[in-house]
Amino acid sequence: MTDEGKCRKKMFKSVAVLFLALLATSTCKRDRCLEGETHKPRPSPEPDMHECTLYSESSCCYANFTEQLAHSPVIKVSHSSWDRCGELSKSCEEYMKKIECFYRCSPHAAHWINPNYTSGIKLVPLCQNFCDDWYEACKSDLTCVHNWLTDWEWDENGENHCKNECISYDKVYANGTDLCQSMWGDSFKVSDSSCLCLQMNETDAVAIRYLTSESSEESSSVSSSEERACRRKLRKIELRKEEEGVEVFEIL
Repeated sequence: MTDEGKCRKKMFKSVAVLFLALLATSTCKRDRCLEGETHKPRPSPEPDMHECTLYSESSCCYANFTEQLAHSPVIKVSHSSWDRCGELSKSCEEYMKKIECFYRCSPHAAHWINPNYTSGIKLVPLCQNFCDDWYEACKSDLTCVHNWLTDWEWDENGENHCKNECISYDKVYANGTDLCQSMWGDSFKVSDSSCLCLQMNETDAVAIRYLTSESSEESSSVSSSEERACRRKLRKIELRKEEEGVEVFEIL
């Protein structure tokens, strides 16, 4: 990289630091944790996380919780077994981890707190392509439930067991939309927007900025101007990444 390129990269990093500081200032009042048994009272840094490192700067889970997700195949998370129909494929397991990390560790999850169940979430907007990719990753894996929250048989120890035979995901869920909007009950929805939705990766910082804004909270929806602003921001990130080879997380 030339001296000019190094200078520009350094400048982008400085801008990134300023942006993150502004983002933290604008959202810190709303960042809080759900009331689940593994959630912290309030979000705080967890530098030693084994997984879910997307949330290490401000986490609602303790680092030791993520040890359960650190080794593949994942067999059990808390009392819930993931292998009742055999071990998940590596690709399917990665999407399960993303969802688990968001629910357990994200300081933003409580923005979509379920009003009837304060340790749960409701209608978190996921991007269509995320749901489609999740479906593709899992369609050949096996499951015995349609809704992972309600369809198990639970024993006296709180452990889950199949009530029905194991069949492939593509026989349980029609497509990515069905998977996202059924697997965890009404915890998630597929967003009509291609930008104001979550991908469970570094670019979520852009969507979160608008989805948790005061204007969206007051109107219970996101305006077209916010949609356009979100797309412009993501496009700038894509262009900078292409021009400089800078990682997304360095310029968010």
